[in-house]
Amino acid sequence: MASKIQTVKGTREFYPEEMALRNYIYGKAGAAARSFGYQEWDGPFIETIDLYAAKSGEELVKKQSFTFADRSGDLVTLRPELTPSLARMIAAKQGELTFPVRWWSFGPFWRYEQPQKGRSREFFQWNVDMLGVDSPEADAELIAIGVTFMRSVGLTPELASVYVNNRRLMDSEFDALDIPQEKRLEVSNMVDRRSKMEPAKWDTYVLDAGISQTQLGGLKAVLGNFDLWKKSDELVRLFTALEALGVKEYVKFDPNIMRGLLYYTGTVFEAFETSGSVRRAILGGGRYDNLLADVGGQPLPAVGFAMGDVVTGIILQEKGLLPEFIPSPAPVLVTVFDESLLRESFALAAELRNAGLKVLCYPEPVKLQKQFKFADKMKARIVLTLGPDEAAKGQVSVKNLVNGEQVLVKRDEVAEWIRKILAGVAS
Repeated sequence: MASKIQTVKGTREFYPEEMALRNYIYGKAGAAARSFGYQEWDGPFIETIDLYAAKSGEELVKKQSFTFADRSGDLVTLRPELTPSLARMIAAKQGELTFPVRWWSFGPFWRYEQPQKGRSREFFQWNVDMLGVDSPEADAELIAIGVTFMRSVGLTPELASVYVNNRRLMDSEFDALDIPQEKRLEVSNMVDRRSKMEPAKWDTYVLDAGISQTQLGGLKAVLGNFDLWKKSDELVRLFTALEALGVKEYVKFDPNIMRGLLYYTGTVFEAFETSGSVRRAILGGGRYDNLLADVGGQPLPAVGFAMGDVVTGIILQEKGLLPEFIPSPAPVLVTVFDESLLRESFALAAELRNAGLKVLCYPEPVKLQKQFKFADKMKARIVLTLGPDEAAKGQVSVKNLVNGEQVLVKRDEVAEWIRKILAGVAS
């Protein structure tokens, strides 16, 4: 036998059950965004590497991107994130758009990372952005959209929280500690890594980067001050808006949230699942007011977040928050009694589809017992049988698989009968 061809490392296969999970997340994410009036959009799956080089950080560009030369020799990459594409597209039509722009997207992305639980090289990501408004209230709206999604999938405040910080607030604290401007990004990345390292090793890591012992002590004091937000007018306004939006119970201030990417300028936030032994990030984002000018547009304030489907899917599975998987989207199966009635069974199925119902029809005349077993495996709710007696009388045998009841119904009344049964099952 020929050897099996394996998938590319880190890519994903979506069998129907996995596809149902992906579509469930997509549906809930889209519903949350649309409830706030956001429009769906998307960008190219392949971009030039130059788009990310300036603002996404050296690690993302040099170590995590799938970069290759196309046939003309130009360096391109499978998109590792969407915000730079968004900024470029907004800049291209900046004079034609109506602001504030509220856009959302859900699509595939690629990063060359070490595959592990909760992380793959290919993933789907939900992106939500508002451009054209510079206010803490706009930041609060984005956080509220994320919380709306979490609520809709059953993630209560006991299971998940959103942690917020502000880069301008932290910059003022870095000023007080005399941390040089050229080291700010490096320090931000250090803070991001703090929760993943042992305290003593993190201290050494910071000191080795050129931060003094005095600065380290001051930095640790800042990172342990959970009332620091009261010094920021932006954060005070943010929490006031979050309370008005009815989501404050989900949100907490945490000075350890930094978001290491270069383009964040103000509010930053991350949502975590908090009921387990390890915090896992659900979504993250923040304010990025300078990015549009960096890709050739006029300066424009912006705020947004992204959520990957991998970790979110794992969390929902582990917490038992996913709906039951139904193998077939059609709740009705039309059986085929024998060869002579194959055409009539197909015609009956077509009549019901024309009436707006989703209907499976068994494709060959095998034993009815086998067809009923198939209906059970597909989790069909209703099975229709058109035998010789039923065909002669213009009737159809309708069996309700939920309660076991079976009745004979006039063929021209079957569609309405099915709707009543399905309505009863739904209620």
